[in-house]
Amino acid sequence: MKTIRMTMAQALLAFLDRQYISVDGQETKFVKGVMGIFGHGNVTGVGEALERSPGELIYIQGKNEQGMVHAATAFAKQTNRRQIFACTSSIGPGALNMVTAAATATVNRLPVLLLPGDNFASRQPDPVLQQLEYASDYTVAATDAFKPVSRYWDRIARPEQLMSAALQAMRILTDPAETGAVTLALPQDAQAEAFDYPADFFAKRVHAIDRRPPSRASIERAAALFTEAKRPLIIAGGGVHYADAARQLASFAEAFGIPAAETQAGKSALPWDHRLNMGAIGVTGSLSANRLAREADLIIGIGTRYSDFTTASKSAFRQEGVKVLNLNVNAADAAKLNGIALTADAREAIAALHAELASRGYQAAYSADELERHKLVWDREVDRLYAEESAEGLSQTRALGVINQTIDSSSIIVCAAGSLPGDLHRLWRSSEPKTYHMEYGFSCMGYEVGGAFGAALAEPDREVYAIVGDGSYLMLHSELLTSLQENRKMTVLLFDNHGFQCIHNLQRGHGSDGFGNEFRYRSPGTGRLTGDYMPIDFASHARSLGAAAFTAKTAEELREALLQAKKETRSTLIEISVVPGTGTSGYEAWWRVDVPEVSVSDKVIEAHQAMQARIREAGPY
Repeated sequence: MKTIRMTMAQALLAFLDRQYISVDGQETKFVKGVMGIFGHGNVTGVGEALERSPGELIYIQGKNEQGMVHAATAFAKQTNRRQIFACTSSIGPGALNMVTAAATATVNRLPVLLLPGDNFASRQPDPVLQQLEYASDYTVAATDAFKPVSRYWDRIARPEQLMSAALQAMRILTDPAETGAVTLALPQDAQAEAFDYPADFFAKRVHAIDRRPPSRASIERAAALFTEAKRPLIIAGGGVHYADAARQLASFAEAFGIPAAETQAGKSALPWDHRLNMGAIGVTGSLSANRLAREADLIIGIGTRYSDFTTASKSAFRQEGVKVLNLNVNAADAAKLNGIALTADAREAIAALHAELASRGYQAAYSADELERHKLVWDREVDRLYAEESAEGLSQTRALGVINQTIDSSSIIVCAAGSLPGDLHRLWRSSEPKTYHMEYGFSCMGYEVGGAFGAALAEPDREVYAIVGDGSYLMLHSELLTSLQENRKMTVLLFDNHGFQCIHNLQRGHGSDGFGNEFRYRSPGTGRLTGDYMPIDFASHARSLGAAAFTAKTAEELREALLQAKKETRSTLIEISVVPGTGTSGYEAWWRVDVPEVSVSDKVIEAHQAMQARIREAGPY
């Protein structure tokens, strides 16, 4: 047997460089490259291998470990999970900085490969710098923290262990149902240890991602649900995008006259002006979609994991005897809400169900006029909010309207947390698939800038906009510098509303007067953060990094800044001053936020009682 003597780190990179996937006969190189920040735990192992023998893998220097994993996650999302980046760090704090982003990838069913350095396998220099010592179990290291947030975890303590671990890693990374973060912890001495690897370990591997077809029996069970269904409603989730099923979704809805609503991950599967697209569903949903959900007798969830936002904490579907049909490649998601599971690839499942319902002559009972009225109600509401003026300054909804109407319809917007996801879900008018990139599975503050960089890596020919609040930007903006370093332009649209206003509003809606969420100076009079707003010059900060920057306080200034930003060839930031509290609020939807049963405040007690009443109305599943 022919062998090649390599270090474990060199062998890992050589293996990753030869991995391909095949979807519908189209072959794609799976691992684009490695993002990393070097330290003593990886610089002379993985770092040496990247320097001397990277093959075709590109290396991108991250500026914050969490930020670079967000970028890798966004890259995978924007490529429909067809390509990934690996991310490497040192041990200790460098590794642990990636844990939050690992959870973000796993919750969102997105593949990312994490390669943190780890303690010496030999233990000769223990405790090494940054080593976590767990006195009762010396096999525990900081990298064990990745276990609950990884779909696969392994520690490569001997170089020959790499072979089985690498194959298992690829199994998970390429599995549409089970994918997420994969962590291979790499002890720093084992990275540099050599082994005679079989040459065929480095042969080109093509991982065929076959579309899972539905069984005939499952199609018949699903079709039987339509026998009595007069008012079905489709909920389009992220699985529609990952299965490239947007066209099939539109054909299905049109053939049977079924309206559709969108989750955050599913948004842009149908264009906003499609006659059957009723907009967002759930807590951040449209009035039209939420009313249709309340009256629906059959919910058809396609590629959704049914988060509490989608189901309005299980209060959205209130029709007596409502049934749920779940088309999902993931069996766990297909079993949710006590539904009937149609476990299959979304595109295959839609096509098979379409054929079966057509053979049975099925049609929903909605009239064209009724659906047109529902859509018109919401379109007019969006028009109103996009045009709404505030005497105090630029409102958040007005700013979003200007942006939506000014940037190209092919542009990609990226967002993740705060009040902006709710407004975007309700109001943003997407015309093309994959132009709405929202991380709302984990709602991870700090994803936006790194995510926009990842999207720009994936789609260099499109304009990419990070829509981010000031609170999220302050948490993590480091990959703005990386975008400049890599000459991958993105535009950061920073909404400055003086703090964590989303949670500030949530507080005040549940009995609080508002506490600890605005960026104010501490007041000598109250001893609390109730002084003046802190003046922060975000545009100057961006310029100091080398980005172009503009400021906007009016709709006209914002429109002009967007036009100027489009002309820039480097990453750009627009600082947009918006009036706090000028976003949208719930449209007949509820989100469960538990309120104290006992308090010195009557407002809190009243909020608790209101919460209890809503809990009694919610479903158990």
